[in-house]
Amino acid sequence: MKKDLISNQAQLDDSGKLIHLLGLENLPKSYLVDILDKADNLIDSKGNLKKSKALDDMSVANLFFEPSTRTRNTFEIAAMRSSANVINVDLANSALKKNEALMDTMHTLKAMQIDMFVIRHKQSGLPHHVAQHLEGVSILNAGDGINAHPTQALLDMLSIRQRKSNFEDLSVAIVGDITHSRVAHSDIQALKTLGTSDIRLIAPEGLQHDSSRCEAVRCFDNIDEGLKDCDVIIVLRLQKERMIEADIPNEQEYFDNYGLTPERLALAKKDCLVMHPGPINRGVEIDSAVADCPQSIVLQQVTNGIAVRMAVMQILAQNS
Repeated sequence: MKKDLISNQAQLDDSGKLIHLLGLENLPKSYLVDILDKADNLIDSKGNLKKSKALDDMSVANLFFEPSTRTRNTFEIAAMRSSANVINVDLANSALKKNEALMDTMHTLKAMQIDMFVIRHKQSGLPHHVAQHLEGVSILNAGDGINAHPTQALLDMLSIRQRKSNFEDLSVAIVGDITHSRVAHSDIQALKTLGTSDIRLIAPEGLQHDSSRCEAVRCFDNIDEGLKDCDVIIVLRLQKERMIEADIPNEQEYFDNYGLTPERLALAKKDCLVMHPGPINRGVEIDSAVADCPQSIVLQQVTNGIAVRMAVMQILAQNS
């Protein structure tokens, strides 16, 4: 996918309304805050998710070209709690397996009166391409290649905002495979937009971010230095194939050098939040004692993911 197709201008209509959610780069702060406010209002005082009729008589299709359990299920639950009809497209047996062009499949699904497509694809920019060539359907990016995962970043921001007074004064560390992580890329964009100036990226050299692409980050190859006095630690999942690329011989060596242990967590502030997009690789990225400690809000992130996805769908439905 050409880089010029990965444009967030495709998210807005001529009047400036959000009609797709493709990424967070260049998306105004007011849009992010609106989504977070709406998501917060979908959670009651006991932490339970409210139900809504906002998507009544609408249809949402999940098109996951990559395996996913957590993200696909939370999008499905979010749509159902908003009263939408949900269609999980069987891509393994779809016409795409018979060499039908992807856009032909999209047009066919639109003809079935689908109102929203939730798309995850290994190709960076694919949801943007669909949004630019298909009118009358809202596109939600559930993760494209190594480019973006906007709803994951939004749920991360909601989880932080529920416990911290503001983003401007925070020191946030992101630990792991920065280079290939669409979660990291979207988190960086969201934090920048919300005013966080101290963003620390901690990774081995082969998995580190190109700091020239983003002025508002500091890069560390030493985890102890990077975690000092942090308010928030976001631990990323490490895929085994990426270890080979980065010349990391085994999981134990990665854990020894970059795993989040109780001793390393103690370097951060006492009320530091511990986050992870899941699923967790215990003993690789994070020690079980940390994953299950009181500072860990991993399970709250899951609940917030449903609220954020409900909020995004309801805003797009309102603007369609």
